[in-house]
Amino acid sequence: MAGKRVAILGATGLVGQKVIEMLVERKFPLACLRLLATSRTAGSFIRVLDEELRVEAVGPDSFRGIDLCFFAATAAASKQFAPTAVESDAVVIDKSSAFRMDPEVPLVVPEVNPHHLRSHRGVIASPNCSTIQLVVPLKPIEASVGISRVVVSTYQSVSGTGKDAMEELRDQTDDALHGRPVRTTVYDRQIAFNLIPQVDEFMQDDYTGEEWKMVLETRKILERPDLPITATCVRVPVFVSHSESVLIETRTQVRPSDIRSLLSTAPSVVVVDNPAERRYAVPLDAEGSDNVLVSRVRRDLSHERGIWMWIVCDNLRKGAATNAVQIAESLMVQGLL
Repeated sequence: MAGKRVAILGATGLVGQKVIEMLVERKFPLACLRLLATSRTAGSFIRVLDEELRVEAVGPDSFRGIDLCFFAATAAASKQFAPTAVESDAVVIDKSSAFRMDPEVPLVVPEVNPHHLRSHRGVIASPNCSTIQLVVPLKPIEASVGISRVVVSTYQSVSGTGKDAMEELRDQTDDALHGRPVRTTVYDRQIAFNLIPQVDEFMQDDYTGEEWKMVLETRKILERPDLPITATCVRVPVFVSHSESVLIETRTQVRPSDIRSLLSTAPSVVVVDNPAERRYAVPLDAEGSDNVLVSRVRRDLSHERGIWMWIVCDNLRKGAATNAVQIAESLMVQGLL
């Protein structure tokens, strides 16, 4: 398989560094790798295999001769540089929110809707991390018995905000344990030993941006524009891995055992569910994995067609970098790259 000339914008960030790791780990065929960042972090070096690669400042000529670009920077950077990359005949896989709801841009989770890649016009969006881990188990349920409603509450780790948030959690934890005043910079409220029921800014109907992302992106990916779905997103003092408590109302009545059997054969899903032995997934179980872990599958006591489940996933891997690399792999398999 011919190697591809790849660039990564945002190479110094958590997701950008994880993309590098996933390209190496998954043995993606690389002819060359160009690392890009804004002028603030350009000039540093990142070790890739046995080579020290210099991070270049992104500019108008950064994408010449490149086949594939992973964008792991801000939405503003994606909007500014994605058109430039496409004009240079590169395919852009964007991890920001810049193009996710653009009707001309496919929003893809390879286990769910790889066929959408065939319609790309140079830019492909990778969904929000919380959306990815939700739709992976929803897809086989939708295909098998149909879904009439989804209610989800998330418990999101601080790594979803970035390096500074992880450092703030460390510092606040240390300060609190030693009786020192706790300082807040990244979040409006203390995150150590606390929960913050706000992820992103408040928007329409007092839902946050993260909650709206989950609603709109899930509908787009599952091709269910009218799917009844609602979300509450909470930031928790966990470093890596997001968790979700999900209520699914199916179109036809189904037993929890049937859902477990169905999901046990679904791609990228691992069922960890044995209450008698206290077997269920926690965030630490998912860290470092590319699978979506499903536990606590049980019937809803208030609705005959309701099924509850608990979903855990590494938000930096499958929730971000791995999904982006899997999109690139799917493009190659389909002969689109």
